[in-house]
Amino acid sequence: MPIPTLKVPGPKSVEFIQRDTTFISPSYPRDVPFVMDHGIGSEVWDVDGNRFIDFNAGIAVCSTGHSHPQVVEAIQRQAAQFIHISSDYYHRSWIELGEKLDEIAPFKEDALCFMTNSGAESVEAAIKLARYTTGRQRFIGFFGGFHGRTMGALAFTASKPLYRYRFYPTMPGVTHVPFPNPYRQVLAPTSADYGETVVDYIDEQVFGHLMPAEDCAAILLEPIQGEGGYIVPSDGFFPALRKLCDRHGILLIADEVQSGIGRTGKWWGIQHWGVEPDMVACAKGIASGMPLGALIARKSLMTWPSGAHGNTYGGNPISCAAALVTLRLIEQGFMANAASLGSYTLERLRAMMAAHPSIGDVRGKGLMLGIEFVRDRGSKEPANVLRDQIVHAAFSHGLLLLGCSTNVIRIAPPLSISRELLDEGLELLDFSITEAERREEW
Repeated sequence: MPIPTLKVPGPKSVEFIQRDTTFISPSYPRDVPFVMDHGIGSEVWDVDGNRFIDFNAGIAVCSTGHSHPQVVEAIQRQAAQFIHISSDYYHRSWIELGEKLDEIAPFKEDALCFMTNSGAESVEAAIKLARYTTGRQRFIGFFGGFHGRTMGALAFTASKPLYRYRFYPTMPGVTHVPFPNPYRQVLAPTSADYGETVVDYIDEQVFGHLMPAEDCAAILLEPIQGEGGYIVPSDGFFPALRKLCDRHGILLIADEVQSGIGRTGKWWGIQHWGVEPDMVACAKGIASGMPLGALIARKSLMTWPSGAHGNTYGGNPISCAAALVTLRLIEQGFMANAASLGSYTLERLRAMMAAHPSIGDVRGKGLMLGIEFVRDRGSKEPANVLRDQIVHAAFSHGLLLLGCSTNVIRIAPPLSISRELLDEGLELLDFSITEAERREEW
């Protein structure tokens, strides 16, 4: 197909970006100068009329695509009834959403839900509930993990030092261990499965020398790391981790903010390993872009009394209405689409890898896929500059990409994306990699 080259940013985009610089906090990271005007499904347009294929869905948020008509209708209908009532009262869509989350929770026990506005809030709720229900104060997190930037969640976030710079001290009591990254192993193997090696390290080294197991309230982690590089753990990891938690009475908290809600072809990423967590923190794709999250916990754990935790906007009626439609659409086809097109895309990426020496690894499940770029496959030296060049080249050709870690590009389009648009985006990606590889400076 002919590859377009766009004149971006256009004059209207430049004007808006200048105004943004004047009035908006510089803390927001902006990879490319994209100023959105509107979107339909997996396509978006900027204010200058340039069209892009969206391969990041607002960081895995717009699960049903941009402005799905059924989601829009639900939002409009609820807004006409009432917009807000607060958690001091009850409303129908909140209760119905709680019933649905209980139905899809990744454990057999009945679930109770605490509604939030974001992933970070869901993680904060999980931390507080774990402390309350166990009476213990300490936790284990993982290097490469991203759980939010609020002070409790930040204590677990360990994907980039920038997130912690000048923000010490964070919440005390969190010990970090290596995530079982099969491509970049940092521990000497004690088992044929590297995931089991990591669990052995926790049991023998952390509990043996640093933290008494009986002081550990919970182990909190992403089933597939997001910001850390879209890293899929080796298959033995979660079964071994669940056994470790059971042996010591430790809660297992799955941060499914990015990997949940059908993104990986199952409701929850952890379900790929047949393991039940004790709590699930979710947000992002749950409401197709409306701000909403939830902590889903086993009913036997959520025993805190009235007033122990709360918020003003969690369970907002418009967000809950959007979530109910979103979950129905995912259940009725988009989750299967993610599984099918995810397998197809992974094979396309493996073929692409054979043609591009800069691709060191491709991985993922469903439509949560990562491409890791290296300067040399033998040394695995990260190709950070090349990754950024590919993102910018793709933008100039009409494809929106986001990086993660320092040298990984994530492929996380709406779960509703068509095979036709997916193929078009992959062609643009392939061309952009070729274009970037031809430069000498990477």
